[in-house]
Amino acid sequence: MEIWINPACSKCRGALTLLDEEGASYTVRRYLEDVPSEDEIRAVLGRLGLEPWEITRTGEADAKELGVGEWARDAGSRERWISALAAHPKLIQRPIITAEDGTAVVARTDEAVRDALGRS
Repeated sequence: MEIWINPACSKCRGALTLLDEEGASYTVRRYLEDVPSEDEIRAVLGRLGLEPWEITRTGEADAKELGVGEWARDAGSRERWISALAAHPKLIQRPIITAEDGTAVVARTDEAVRDALGRS
């Protein structure tokens, strides 16, 4: 199990606390420092069953500067979104937990963290 975090994020810290309380074995990826490649983003999107615009933090300053709120949300625009997430990792929703069963969850709630734990 791997968890993508931003240490400054309270949701990420809460997810780590819960994982520790549950005695989970996991690897931390500080994705702002160890930026996921476009291929890694595609892979995690597949595991999540989501599209890139569904894990984009559109309220971030970078998102507003790029104008992502105006971008099309369709198959033809998918690669543009993935490229933006790789170039601006701050836009990636967090935390993301990749579970041992090959799936992943955006773990913004205790329930989502427990769901990921149940998948391992």
